[in-house]
Amino acid sequence: MAVPLFNLAPGLNVSRLSLGTMTFGEQNSLQQSFRLLDEAYGAGVNFIDTAEMYPVPQRRATQGRSEKYIGRWLKERKVPRDRVVLATKITGPSGEMTWIRGGPVCLDAKNILEAIDSSLSRMQTDYIDLQQIHWPDRYVPMFGEIEYDPDRQLTSVPIEEQLDALGRAVDAGKVRYIGLSNETPYGLMKFIEIAKYGQFPRIVSVQNSYNLLCRTFDSGLAECCHHEGIRLLAYSPTAMGILSGKYFSPDGGPKGARMNRYRGRYSEGESRYNLSKVTVKSAAQEYVDIALKYNLRPASLAIAFVLARPLVASAVFGVTEESQLREALEACDLHVTPEIAAEIDVVHAKNPSPCP
Repeated sequence: MAVPLFNLAPGLNVSRLSLGTMTFGEQNSLQQSFRLLDEAYGAGVNFIDTAEMYPVPQRRATQGRSEKYIGRWLKERKVPRDRVVLATKITGPSGEMTWIRGGPVCLDAKNILEAIDSSLSRMQTDYIDLQQIHWPDRYVPMFGEIEYDPDRQLTSVPIEEQLDALGRAVDAGKVRYIGLSNETPYGLMKFIEIAKYGQFPRIVSVQNSYNLLCRTFDSGLAECCHHEGIRLLAYSPTAMGILSGKYFSPDGGPKGARMNRYRGRYSEGESRYNLSKVTVKSAAQEYVDIALKYNLRPASLAIAFVLARPLVASAVFGVTEESQLREALEACDLHVTPEIAAEIDVVHAKNPSPCP
């Protein structure tokens, strides 16, 4: 059975599974990336997610390679452009990635428009279906941080300026729709409010982490999305692969797995999905055990759980091997029964969102 579609916005139908490409150009070679794209597309996955900073771990030598691989795939496979939905993300302020527009220092109009043109060039396309801001220009707690520190908020680019730049890209035909990522309830509502009164393009989606170990979306942001008609693009549905159970073997899992191969080099992921924390490991193990009890693949159940949530439009998953892709595809046919849901609720009640 083909992966079903979801109407994210008028004229924008996305597959309920979105192939994330953050490994393309680092863990995955061009040929491996093509094979994954071929199989996913053949199964009905029309939604491809990337970012200008990919692949990860991010470094100067590989920046933009994921977008380039997608562009080459579209061209060499002669894929009709209107048969795929391309989503990419503009890098927010960062003191580390100096090779991307000097950091970038801020996410002003100049940075936004330059980023869009560069992504279009790398992907060899005339338009981006969904252009997202990767993370806010302003300070917000992210990637494992849970407390807001008012003293860390210094300056930020006005949302009006960001929406105006995105609107210019829409008017020029370079972008069809816009979305946010790693956003907060406050941020989402401000973008909606300013767009409404400033006649700017409206946000259609928010891409935040959501999985059995990270359900912070349900506390605040879900209510905003429900009332404003915004849908969640849930990234990391298997919690960086932890919910597949592969890291629980006596030897700590495959050496080539991301959390092993890049240990100490991927701070954003490690700060959130820290297996040295007892709460993380114990909760993840219990979720894996539930899947095994019902003769299900743990990764498939983890993704099926995300797809069953009421506000999720698509689960953005990343894979490095074709066997992992097939586990993700299986999730579309997997029904989370009331019995399984009840057991998941028990674990969640004991240890809610240990990976915020």
